[in-house]
Amino acid sequence: MKDVRETLLERTSVRRYEREIIPQETMDLIYEAVRNTPTSYNGQQFSVIDIDDQALKEELYALTNQKQLKTCNRLLIFCSDYNKIARLAEKKGLVVPPFTDTMDGVTIGIIDASLAMMSAVVAAQASGLGSNCVGYLRTVDPKRVAELLKLPKGVFVVCGLALGIPREHPDLKPKQPKELVFFRNEYRQDTDKMVEELEAYDNTVSQYNRTRAGGTSDNDWVAHILNYYDHAMAYRIKDYLRDQGYDIQR
Repeated sequence: MKDVRETLLERTSVRRYEREIIPQETMDLIYEAVRNTPTSYNGQQFSVIDIDDQALKEELYALTNQKQLKTCNRLLIFCSDYNKIARLAEKKGLVVPPFTDTMDGVTIGIIDASLAMMSAVVAAQASGLGSNCVGYLRTVDPKRVAELLKLPKGVFVVCGLALGIPREHPDLKPKQPKELVFFRNEYRQDTDKMVEELEAYDNTVSQYNRTRAGGTSDNDWVAHILNYYDHAMAYRIKDYLRDQGYDIQR
């Protein structure tokens, strides 16, 4: 078992995995870490679909073209889930307020599922597994993914997590320096200095992408991320959420 420093500070995104099966005791640890995740109100507004069916992984790969979905040993799909509490409330004759029709309701489910996924990442990394978070499962074809996973109303995909014995050891990606992440008591006011630091970070990312092992590119940081934003403008997530029972009104 890796120590906490190695687990958190040497984590990389792994996309190629060995064919070995993940030991059940490791999966049990991941399950328990996920179950112990802190959630809003202890409402536990999330659920996880654990996929070991290779045919299903191949179908999800065909949708996304994300190779880690078919090469991983286990694929965990983290979902926002208000279905469970609604079903119990129905049985007990309780009225369920239209919380899923609010941005707060949507946000809480996403936060709970995201925290649960990070618990799984930490447990997996500590156990020597490789992992990769796959957000594209949320946006590529939400209706088809919901059909494949048989998601009921009140449930939608937040993110996938590929797990397996790593076949590769990618270089550690440069992250923003702490001065750009942590601000004391208020948001940073020295905008010009902050932009200079952001530009330096942008150059660091460009250098990393030009020299990294396992495939290089000419990507910088800012233009690459803005290109993603532009591409994501075509997603119709609000329509999908409405189909899943989240009719956002306020």
